[in-house]
Formats: sequence, C-alpha cells, structure tokens
Amino acid sequence: MANFFLYLALFLLWFMLFYHIFLMLGGYLEFLKHDEDVKNFSESEGELPTVSILIPSHNEQLVIENTLQAMINLNYPKDKLEIIPINDNSSDQTGFIVDEYAKRYPFIKPIHTKPPTGGKGKSGALNQGLKHSTGEVIVVYDADNTPEPEAIFNLVIGLNNDKKAAAVVGKFRVLNAKENLLTRFINIETLTFQWLAQAGRWHWFKMTTIPGTNFAIRRSVIEELGGWDEQAISEDTELSFRVYNAGYHIRFFPAAITWEQEPETLSVWWKQRMRWAQGNQYVIFKFLFQFRKLNNKVRLDLFYFLFTYLFFFGGILISHLIFILNLIFDLELLIGNVSIVLLVTGFLLFLVEVWLALSLEKGQLNLINALVVVLMYFVYSQMWVVLVLSASFREAKRVLFNQEVKWYKTERFDSQPMKQTIVKGKTKSTSER
Repeated sequence: MANFFLYLALFLLWFMLFYHIFLMLGGYLEFLKHDEDVKNFSESEGELPTVSILIPSHNEQLVIENTLQAMINLNYPKDKLEIIPINDNSSDQTGFIVDEYAKRYPFIKPIHTKPPTGGKGKSGALNQGLKHSTGEVIVVYDADNTPEPEAIFNLVIGLNNDKKAAAVVGKFRVLNAKENLLTRFINIETLTFQWLAQAGRWHWFKMTTIPGTNFAIRRSVIEELGGWDEQAISEDTELSFRVYNAGYHIRFFPAAITWEQEPETLSVWWKQRMRWAQGNQYVIFKFLFQFRKLNNKVRLDLFYFLFTYLFFFGGILISHLIFILNLIFDLELLIGNVSIVLLVTGFLLFLVEVWLALSLEKGQLNLINALVVVLMYFVYSQMWVVLVLSASFREAKRVLFNQEVKWYKTERFDSQPMKQTIVKGKTKSTSER
C-alpha cells in the first residue's frame, strides 16, 4: 500500500513539474515577442475611451497618498479619467486624505461607504464604486499600488487592439523586495507566477487570471456579469472564471506595470495568503458543482486550480508522510535509490524554472536571488504546503457550519521614505518634518 501511494504522489508531483516547464517555455516565448506587441499596439492605439479607476480602501492612511500621487502622474488625458477612491468604512484618516486630494484635483471623486453596505470587503467596495463610475473602461488598483505613468495607456491599448478581450491584465512588481528575506521570497514568487502561470498560459491557451490589481475590464462586460461576487474573498479568480464562461478572454499585457507593497512579517503574510488559498478553494468548488454548464476554457482553468490546490499539494503531503513514516517503520519501499534521483532532479528542475523566470526581469537574476531560490525550495515552498492544508480545513469548516465569509485586509507598512502627508490642506514630505 505504501508503494502505491508513493507512486501516486510521484506521478502528481512530476506531472506538475513537467506542466510548469511547459508553461515556463511559453512564458519565455511570450517574452521574446513582447516588445513587438507593444510597438504594434502603440502604433494603432485607436480612440482612447473614458476610464474609471476604482481604488477600494479600508484603513489605508499609510499608503493611500502615494497611490493617489501615482494616479495624478498617469500619462492619460485627464478629461477622460476619473479616479474613485472607495473609502470603505475606514476608522483612520483615509477618508480625510482622499477628500483633501479631491479638493485639488477634480478628476478624483471619492465615495464613502458605511454599514450596512460598507465595510464588508473588497468585492462590496468595488460594486459600490462601479455604481458611481461613468467610464467605458473600469480599472482596479489596490490602495498600496503605484502604477507607472504609462500603465493605464497600456491597459487601454491592449483592449483597443484585442476586441475579443473582456479584460487586460498588467504586471505587478514588489516595491519592498529587498526589505527582508520574506519579501525576497515574495518577489521571486511574484515574478515566477507572472512569467510562468500568466504569460505561459496566455501563450499556449490564450488564458490568464485577473489579479486583484492592475487590470482593465470593459464596463459592458462587468455589468453583463452583474459586478463582483460579494461572497468571494478571491474575487479576482472568481471573476476570471465568469468572464471565460461568458465567451470572452483575458489578455496578459505586461507593458502595464504597477508597484505594490508586500507583507513584511510572517503573520501578515499568513493571513493574506490564507485568504487567497481559502478564496481560491471557494471558487474551485463553486464552479466544480456547475461543471456541466461550463465551457471548455473554464474547465481547463478549473482543472489547473484543482490540480494546484488539491492534487499537487496532496502529492507533496503524501510524499512527506511516507518519508517520515519510513524513518520510523520499514515500509518496504520498492523504489529505493531511484527516489533520491527523482528528488534531486525535481529540485534542479525547480531551480531552472525559477531562475529562467528571474532572467526575464532586468537585474533580478543575480547571485543573491539565485541563492534565495535554493533556500526558497526548502523553506517558502514548505510554508505554502502547511498553509494550503490549513486553508482546506478552514474552508471545509466554513461550508459545514455555514459560517459567514470574513474579509482580511492586508496590513500595510510605513516603509516608504518620501511618503506624502496632508496636514490641514498642505502637503509635507517626510524630508520636511
């Protein structure tokens, strides 16, 4: 019996490894043609539509000013742009800050939500923002994001040049990547996800997943779909599935770049990733029970998420368990030394995949990051195994006991040296204090 489960675990792990190699090859091929796509799209930009940028904000006083300043610096016609910070039942100075910016910049149009409609999470805030928006294109940014000046323009020309695309997804980079070992792990994870899972899937299958930030969606589509699912704590993944099932596709266009702050402590990382994992499991089972009504693209993406969160992590847990039990008891495993060869080969494949992803970003494949990747395999990847197991337990408990979904807002860190602060209508930088 132990041999059967070990072979099953190895099959699951190696299937995923080979699939990731396939995706990484697609990501690399997509990278090679990216500059040509940007050039072609820029030359045929078309008429620029009106754009509404929704920024859901709950207790974001540490970061919201930098985000609003980045919005002001966007290279997009201001007469076609409205910035809508959604002060979602904040108890800090978020509301005051966005109101002060609105006094100086007429295209910033904040809204303030209170219970019972406000304070329930990101999806609810976005739905409130959608009701107050007027743009032909809806763009979403988290409150800790500082998009580059050309970000909105690039999202828009992606839509203008791809009439079948309901949405265009940009690239996000880690603002505080060098803060500590955890943020270095997250930076590497982020770059790998974008060039492997996003660019790779786009290249081979014309599929990608809407992230929580830095994406544009046509107003007609989001209204057709009825807005965001307020029961989903991974509202981005859930929306992606509905977009595909409606017959549209989502384009990955990494010319649109934003910078975002990532968790700097393990406790904040755990809570944020727990929300992601539990939220994605909600999405998996929501659509799994609708399997017969789904189109082939959604089924393919559902299989990817199901394999990632159930079979792949299940294979890791089985292999770990057999390894530990074999240290205590003689399980009479038949695979012998071959298992060592497979483990070493799998480890080397992991390194190659991640190093290749880092090589696609200028300055990221350096000695420090190369060594961090080695450590990442033994530390960060194992943290994810424990987290997914915990998230599975929590989601099962929530379903069995019909518990209400609770939204966790990621804690921010005041680590930006030139943060702007409004005091009585005036702006001061930290250098002036």
